[in-house]
Amino acid sequence: MKHRLRRGNTVRKSKLRGVKVAVMFLICGICSAVLGCRGSQTIWSTESRSPDGKMVATAQAYANGGFGISGTPETFVYLNWATGSQKAMEVLSLDNETDAPDDAVVGIRWISPTRLELTYKENRQRVSFQAVKFAAIEITLRNLADQSSNAPLSQ
Repeated sequence: MKHRLRRGNTVRKSKLRGVKVAVMFLICGICSAVLGCRGSQTIWSTESRSPDGKMVATAQAYANGGFGISGTPETFVYLNWATGSQKAMEVLSLDNETDAPDDAVVGIRWISPTRLELTYKENRQRVSFQAVKFAAIEITLRNLADQSSNAPLSQ
């Protein structure tokens, strides 16, 4: 009988050892995932008020990070009322084909209280969303790399 108990204890110990190893790998995997997944990081931003002070245009470029994410910046422009607690409305989204922060810069120019001109300067940006009007504000977009045309880009 003593022989059987020893054998049983050996089997139990080896099963426990396997469980401990599996738990250690699980903990290491979770820690690596948590530490490696960084959120978006703002790399550039600017803000401009309309001439009458009622609207605010905000441009921001974010670099994403973490496992499997290239880190190329995405640039967004938002319009919002200068007063109140409403959520800003996205009016432009650019996907950058390079990870250079300078390529994420967008120019904001108020032509009048109801006309907003947005410009970008690189051929390495792709327009993924463009609004042409928001809250009676007409929005135009120009690619400064294409100097042959001053006309707004079409959707």
